[in-house]
Amino acid sequence: MKTKELSIGDLAEQAGCTVQLIRHYEKIGLLTNTRRTSGNRRIYTDDQAIRLIFIRHSRELGFSLDDIRQLLSFSDQPSQPCEQVNTIAKENLVNVREKISRLRSIERELKRMVSECEGGNVEECRIIEVLADHSKCLSKRHPADKSQSQL
Repeated sequence: MKTKELSIGDLAEQAGCTVQLIRHYEKIGLLTNTRRTSGNRRIYTDDQAIRLIFIRHSRELGFSLDDIRQLLSFSDQPSQPCEQVNTIAKENLVNVREKISRLRSIERELKRMVSECEGGNVEECRIIEVLADHSKCLSKRHPADKSQSQL
């Protein structure tokens, strides 16, 4: 049975991503073995489309690129036990729960700030006042998202 061949544009459409993202995944080695035509156009197989969809779905669920690399390695060897896969998923769940906790804290603070704003002039704006003086926040330190902490 002949496998269907896809252009990079068709693959991007099928996976719901951009051509640039596919090229990025190729560059970092998550997508491999891309065949090229004599005109140097990339040609993808159904298996590569399935792999890309796996990568995209994993990213949507918050897995890191390193985690995805490991998960792909495990999926390439289906007869091995899945306890390491389970461990990776559990660690991701812990990370997601921590992010939810941080977001809830931020939501409480923003909700309070907005509710205390009386809509007058900026010089009397409670939101600006709280943003300028952290001591007026509900918490002494907002639990920052690790990816945002260096900004």
